Amino acid sequence: MTKPNQVMSRRRLLQQLGLSGLLSLPMIAAGSSLLRAVNPVAPLPPTLPTIAIDAGHGGHDPGAIGGLGTLEKQITISVARNLALRLQASGQFTVSLTRWDDHYLDLQRRVNLARAAKADLFISLHADATHDQSLKGFSVYTLSEQASDDLALQIARNENSVDLVDPALLQQSPKEVHRILLNLMQQETLTRAYQMAQVAVSILPPEITPLHQPHREANFVVLRAPDIPSVLVEMGFLSNRQSEKELRRPSYQQKLSERLAMAVHRYFYPLKG
Repeated sequence: MTKPNQVMSRRRLLQQLGLSGLLSLPMIAAGSSLLRAVNPVAPLPPTLPTIAIDAGHGGHDPGAIGGLGTLEKQITISVARNLALRLQASGQFTVSLTRWDDHYLDLQRRVNLARAAKADLFISLHADATHDQSLKGFSVYTLSEQASDDLALQIARNENSVDLVDPALLQQSPKEVHRILLNLMQQETLTRAYQMAQVAVSILPPEITPLHQPHREANFVVLRAPDIPSVLVEMGFLSNRQSEKELRRPSYQQKLSERLAMAVHRYFYPLKG
């Protein structure tokens, strides 16, 4: 089986999805017309943008659990695989998945895998739960030391099970020079992440209902890579019964991945529409 962090050709991706990938998960419809419509081709050239897709949680960490028993880790891997297929099939991106199957990865490992793949964009997928069961709708998060609101702070606390400290970033340069370079790099990265978030919140509706003020900010561990524009997409709330039912439906997962793929395309190729 292809390793989760390995950049895959369309042929390998389709083989994985057709044999033991999408068909192995009940959340994704078997015999998808999308799978039948795409023909395997040669590996993509290395100059294309690389998109790292992170399916939140996994293994012994189920993430949020809905009232109907829906596990967040199942939703995230289903949408991640669908999104990977769509992006790879377009012929305009290479794709790297932080996890391919149901196993646990700590937060730092997820970031490190994206950096090892030399990703140009990192998208972490989640479907959280909150005490307020009336909340529903998607939101897109970018990194900030201060949360934009109480909900953003709560969700960030839910997701941040470990802290991220990358000693490699602090090596091979004097502290002050490195601090300046790192700050400049991070400012550029944050600007690009903000742009991606703005594109996403403009493209996902109306097919995907947004949360009030869908672009939010919080200090998520998985968004801290200083050299990769990173966004975290909360696809909905499993604590809301209607949202949970939507997230369980393969057709809704396909719709989510379709709109996310459109957002990625618009971000990298704005003049092509």
